[in-house]
Amino acid sequence: MHVTINSNKLCIELNFWEKLWALQFNYTWQIPLDHIERVTTTAPSSNWKTLIWKEVKLPGTFVPGVIKAGTYYTDQGREFWYVTDDKNYLILDLKNEFYQKVILTVEQNQLLAEQLNLER
Repeated sequence: MHVTINSNKLCIELNFWEKLWALQFNYTWQIPLDHIERVTTTAPSSNWKTLIWKEVKLPGTFVPGVIKAGTYYTDQGREFWYVTDDKNYLILDLKNEFYQKVILTVEQNQLLAEQLNLER
């Protein structure tokens, strides 16, 4: 996964395998920075290792403790997940976007969060 900030937009580009696991074959996501309400690096409130009864996966991949990838519908709205580890979380709360929340595991999550908080 390649995450960059470019021209007042956050760009998220999934590689072939990430697109396959997430069943997300769109081009690079470009999220305007003013659509990002909050950025955190803390562990998500929903445990990614278990699929709870309040979540509906459609479409995506879920293997407990290994991967949670794709679109999930929760009581908080539509979320996109690509999580494969218990660390390096980057959580984006969005407004005026298809997803209300994006939860990722990325290298240098702290640096990206700091840059996003400065840019917004």
